[in-house]
Amino acid sequence: GSLPKWVVNKSSQFLAPKAMKKMYKACLKYPEWKLKHDPHFKPWLFPEQSRLPSLPLSELSLQHADSLENIDESSLAETKDDRGEASDEDSVN
Repeated sequence: GSLPKWVVNKSSQFLAPKAMKKMYKACLKYPEWKLKHDPHFKPWLFPEQSRLPSLPLSELSLQHADSLENIDESSLAETKDDRGEASDEDSVN
């Protein structure tokens, strides 16, 4: 199921900015933290350092685009409500 629009709107107004502020503060502290916690371990730069098991190629399969569900929404019109915009009448309350 989908979330009610009011839940999405409220979470984007309050939860998202709060989460971004926390992430920003954590990012500021990261360089100092990394110096104390395995500073040379950087698997995002050096894949050979990765401790994750590798996936055998035999377990991979190709998925072709024509096998995916294709939903054409080009004929749908976007409404004000879909964009999260409220009319002047909505903001009076």
